[in-house]
Amino acid sequence: MNQYLVTAYDYTDEGALERRMGVRPHHLDAAKEIKEKGNYIMGGAILNEEGKMIGSVMILQFETEEELDAWKKGEPYITQRIWESVDIKPFRVATVS
Repeated sequence: MNQYLVTAYDYTDEGALERRMGVRPHHLDAAKEIKEKGNYIMGGAILNEEGKMIGSVMILQFETEEELDAWKKGEPYITQRIWESVDIKPFRVATVS
């Protein structure tokens, strides 16, 4: 499987955090779905100095670029305009023994 590092930053307008919190249950449900399919490795929120969520990091894996594209088309933080910028890079999780 091809692995990817997803780094995404939220919009910074006045209502951005409130929008994020409203969409967050849908984002977490979507993450559970891809975890069940074996595509989710790990993820979490990027925090600012005050501890408020301002973005996300995820490590995902997909067999094909088409599967990655399908995830992007269905990810609530993308479709609901929570993430202003999304950077996706090929990644490899290190095996540490």
